[in-house]
Amino acid sequence: MRNEVNEIQISYCEKLGVLNSEPANSSDRVAELLYQTWDKNTIGLHETFKVLLLNNANKVKGTFQASTGGLTGTLVDLRILFAVVLKTLSTAIILAHNHPSGITKASGADIALTKKIEKAAELFDIRVLDHLIILPDGNYFSFRDNGLMKN
Repeated sequence: MRNEVNEIQISYCEKLGVLNSEPANSSDRVAELLYQTWDKNTIGLHETFKVLLLNNANKVKGTFQASTGGLTGTLVDLRILFAVVLKTLSTAIILAHNHPSGITKASGADIALTKKIEKAAELFDIRVLDHLIILPDGNYFSFRDNGLMKN
């Protein structure tokens, strides 16, 4: 039996100037940014779950697509989601998914998932700033603005 193990190395390569960007400090700004990056060919077809990764000044480090689902839902593996959040040394996140139906309302499953992610993030001192539901026409629903998030 060999006494060797794999070495794990984590790196972060900043291609865009995060420090020079504007902070993600309003749901309007975040929704616009997310809508611009969403695939317009599929936003009305199936649900996709994304996370915006932020630094301590709430500046966007990047976005990660955590899952792609079906017409009415998508599954998010919290282990994968938090592996990415932790590897990028993000101190805050904003959750987002789309509703292909165009319904501007959080479902019970949406609310339960948000609470589950908030609870897990708390263990790592990661702030969950908001959860946005993006609609195919660019409109959105903010959990924070509608009182569905912890303060």
